[in-house]
Amino acid sequence: MTFCICKCFMSRNIYIKSLDVHLDFFSKSQFLQSYNKLLSDTCQGSYHLSKVLEEVEEEVSRRKRLTLDSVERQKYIQQNYTRLHPEIFDFQEDFLSPDFLRLVSFCKQDEARFEGVCAYLSETNVERTYTFPVFTAKFCRLFLEEIMHFEQSDVPKGRPNTMNSYGVLLDELGMYRFIDVFRENYLEPITSLLYPDWGGAMLDSHKAFIVQYGHGKDVDLGYHYDNAEVTLNVALSPEDSFEGGDLFFGAMRNEIDSQKNWKTYSHRPTVGILHRGQHRHGAYPIMQGSRYNLIVWMRASAVRNKKCPMCDAVPDLEETTGYGDGFTRQTMDVCSVV
Repeated sequence: MTFCICKCFMSRNIYIKSLDVHLDFFSKSQFLQSYNKLLSDTCQGSYHLSKVLEEVEEEVSRRKRLTLDSVERQKYIQQNYTRLHPEIFDFQEDFLSPDFLRLVSFCKQDEARFEGVCAYLSETNVERTYTFPVFTAKFCRLFLEEIMHFEQSDVPKGRPNTMNSYGVLLDELGMYRFIDVFRENYLEPITSLLYPDWGGAMLDSHKAFIVQYGHGKDVDLGYHYDNAEVTLNVALSPEDSFEGGDLFFGAMRNEIDSQKNWKTYSHRPTVGILHRGQHRHGAYPIMQGSRYNLIVWMRASAVRNKKCPMCDAVPDLEETTGYGDGFTRQTMDVCSVV
């Protein structure tokens, strides 16, 4: 099995931070023609328009180089970065909260059903979102110390995604296997019961990263949906280290949305919130301090191979390294062909 990206990644859903919108970019002429009214209404003069075009073209260029750049960074980090807490790179069950382990243990039982799992987690005021303690406070402290140590190093670093400029890609840091074990053995038993209609029992890849919010960093997050079937968001920072930055949720991406119906969720350290990837959400500005979160986008190729969640079409696949964007192409073993 070979993992792939959909070619739409190179041209669609380009986030323009200065306008807080996602747009498509196939060429400069197409862009100016397609979004003439939007650009006329929002751009203050030719200088602003040229900066918007520069922002879009830089993002398209970044995406085209993304795979090669990431592989090169990962090799360099492996050879040159000295880990502060090497013991946390190999997954250990004692990193996990006892409450989380009880939840997972229940979900792994053959007779486990959705009705029973609700006793082990907390529902929020947002439809089909659930919260539960994930890690111990000790692990979160060590993990944060490692992330800060990495940030202060002079090794090259990639952006977590289009919308977050500050944070860490965990595969590049060397935690690829850590997240694999975490997803396969601990998260999928839960998502199987909570999101069977979203491929929760068939999650076969992920993208995991740390995001950071604070003064001089990203201070908020625009309204969007994730390139994932299911998302886990875990707060790592101590409660007294930040103020503000609540999440807000609206409607699913295929539903009629109204801002008056948006609902908020406040982060609590060591606690994760689980939600469907296509549930639109964002983050209000952080008022003071600094907040770090672990984000795990979990993907089910059996779902996304039928329709790309970013372009709503049968994916036009391009092979890549690692998990790509979670699409797969079956490869034939020529030795098995008679």
